[in-house]
Amino acid sequence: MASSFNVADLVDYVDLDKQSLLSKWPKLPGAVLAAILVNAKGKIERKREMSDRENSLGRINYLQPAILESSHLIEYHNKILTRLFGGKRYAACYGLAATIFSLGLLRDWLYKVALSEQPSHPLLTTLYSQAAGYTLLAIGNILVVSSTWRLGITGTFLGDYFGILMDEMVTGFPFNVTSAPMYWGSTMNFLGTALVFGKPAGIALTFGVLIVYIVALRFEDPFTAGIYAKRERERAAAKSGKKQK
Repeated sequence: MASSFNVADLVDYVDLDKQSLLSKWPKLPGAVLAAILVNAKGKIERKREMSDRENSLGRINYLQPAILESSHLIEYHNKILTRLFGGKRYAACYGLAATIFSLGLLRDWLYKVALSEQPSHPLLTTLYSQAAGYTLLAIGNILVVSSTWRLGITGTFLGDYFGILMDEMVTGFPFNVTSAPMYWGSTMNFLGTALVFGKPAGIALTFGVLIVYIVALRFEDPFTAGIYAKRERERAAAKSGKKQK
């Protein structure tokens, strides 16, 4: 999280005003004072590293859905990724799936590292909070795994944008519970992890991710439904043409 003081100013003060610092503790041996300065500088550097990791996590959490959604739309209208893979749409879809999966692993790692460096809160370390966390993790993983199982690789990673459509839209579990089990399951996993570790910062990050997912779904759900509706119209037109012949 952002600190309430300017780290750069503090470092400059230590570097440029050592004489003032020495005058405050004239009786301290030079080695002791040097150790104090090294320790303070080390803490500042660790705080900078922690801030950098949190910023990286935020960028991945908030920009990943927008970037991926944009790439899918570009692929659907212009087939750029398919062309890059020599016209092989399945290869292009699998390549994008690997990219999404890798970014997800990086995001999860950054999330856990960021949480490990944040303070815990006593209210989040109670038995009830821990039980809620593990329950959310269990439900979230069920939603994510079952939706992937039902859709397969191409269905999970938006193969419909590549023209790879399923015979019918899946309406059974978990899609009879929510239309976006992958997003909601992922959100539950984030929140569950924050509760298990007792980290308020994780809860704040989870709500940020949730907002991004909700915005993404406002575009993704209607667009996907439109793709299948178009396919059904084309099928109906083809059947009508055959009957007329």
